[in-house]
Order: sequence, then C-alpha cells, then structure tokens
Amino acid sequence: MAGWFRRLLHKPKPSSVESSLSTSRSASSSPSSSSVESSGSSPSTSLARSVCPSPVSVLDISASGSPRWTKSYDVCICHSEVDLELVEELVSYLEGQPESFRCFLQLRDATPGSAVVTELCDAVQNSHCWVMLITPGFLQDPWCKYQMHQALAEAPMANGRTIPVVKDVDRKDYPRELRNLYYIYMALKEKSFKQIRDTVFRYLQELCRSSTSGSE
Repeated sequence: MAGWFRRLLHKPKPSSVESSLSTSRSASSSPSSSSVESSGSSPSTSLARSVCPSPVSVLDISASGSPRWTKSYDVCICHSEVDLELVEELVSYLEGQPESFRCFLQLRDATPGSAVVTELCDAVQNSHCWVMLITPGFLQDPWCKYQMHQALAEAPMANGRTIPVVKDVDRKDYPRELRNLYYIYMALKEKSFKQIRDTVFRYLQELCRSSTSGSE
C-alpha cells in the first residue's frame, strides 16, 4: 500500500505532459507561413512556387486589364523549317493549356506578301517571350540567326524573355550570343514542353507583379 502511494506521488501530471507534447508538435510540424515564404534555399519551395504560383493566379494574368494583353502574342517560336513538325506539337501543347498561350508560328501567322524581315521583326516586338529551338537546322538557317539577334537586341538583359531550347546540338556549337543564358535541353519532349510552359508563365507572372506594384 505504501509503495503504491509513493508511485502515485511521483507520477507526472497528465496535463503538463500533454501540454509539452502539444507544444512540441506544433513547433515541429506547423512552421509559420512567413518562414516558408521568406526561405529561398529549399528547391522544393522554389518548385512549388513555379508550379503553384502565389499570389498571382491564372485568372490574374488572363484578366482584361492584365499587361499580358499589351502584346499580340505570349510567345514567338523561332525555328528552322526542318523542325516544323516538332514546333507544331509545342504550339499545340501551349495553346491547349488552361492559360491558352498565344503563339506566333511563322508559317501559320505571317501575313502573305509581307517581307520576311518585317514579319520576323514584328513577331519579336509583339511577343512577350521568345523560344529559340536550337537544332542543327537552326544553326544553318540565316533567318533563325537574324531573329535571334533581333530578340537579343529587344531585351539585351537576361530577364527570362529569351528561352533557348537545345536539341541534338553539341555544346561547342551552342551560339556564343546565348551563352550567358540557361537553356532547356530537350531529351524528353513532354518534360521540355512543360519547362517551356512554366518559363513563359513565370515571366507573365512577374509582368503582372511589376504592373501591380508600380500602380500602388
């Protein structure tokens, strides 16, 4: 009887134990939103922001007052004629996304009878982003190089507008003019298409953010 009474006296209070466990769980499993937002070192956090962006949403970039509509196209695809089939697949993918990206495809959207130089320059100036599909055909096509130089002249700083996509080209043959830009290497087509989509979307996000902060 005395032993039982001593064990009862030394038994910890349930309330204090439960309170301690509850506090520990909340501290370890529920980090504050501010700490998550301020951390830029976690790859998973960065990926989550690019796939599920906040606070700018799909509806925001597609709103009637969005700066997205200040240009005729969201993305201009610069490519050689020999890569037309692949480019048509890419355009179909981008235009089929929920954002309905507006793509300039030269053979489809160029005005018949217009000068090639005029059409290429207009396509660059009237597009937010430019995808350079760098293939052996691209490197041999003088018009592709001309359009690439026009894009670089339009936005000389690397701000996400020029998107190099490399396919079947050795590193030594990669255009020197683009070597200060990260590129997408097209190994798996579906993965590369998604990377292009995410890059264009990310640029339009930043465009909306800049416009919103500038108007405040």
